[in-house]
Amino acid sequence: MLKEFRDFISRGNVVDMAVGIIVGAAFTAIVRSLVSDLIDPIIGLIIGGVDFSDMYVVLSGDVAADASLAAAREQGAAIFAYGAFITAVINFLIIAFVVFMLVRAINRMRAAAEAHRKAAEQEPAVPNPPPGPSELQVLLEIRDELRKREQPNTP
Repeated sequence: MLKEFRDFISRGNVVDMAVGIIVGAAFTAIVRSLVSDLIDPIIGLIIGGVDFSDMYVVLSGDVAADASLAAAREQGAAIFAYGAFITAVINFLIIAFVVFMLVRAINRMRAAAEAHRKAAEQEPAVPNPPPGPSELQVLLEIRDELRKREQPNTP
């Protein structure tokens, strides 16, 4: 059983999947920080500082009118937290757009690299120089040259 487990873990696709999950978690932290630390404040300025996350409706229970969502939950009231949902949807759309832009940039780089590779393949190859004389042709030329030298010069 231990050997089967070792074989399962050492398969390439399991290791690749594990690496993908780890990189994905790190990438998620980067995107989440980008959204919450950079993009959300800009959106907050644009829409006048409205924070949807504390918007809710009390379904049952006694909650102060100015209580935050966390305070309402602590008091045990049944609440309809539509603001948290709106915030989650907005964050999802922002994150999806950021990931789309990153994938788009990566695809453009891949396309440029592929075009460069194809262009390099299509460049006209330097034609092969014509082959030199064969061994037989060289030997025949030597023979003919020797015959010319052996013949007496007759004017």
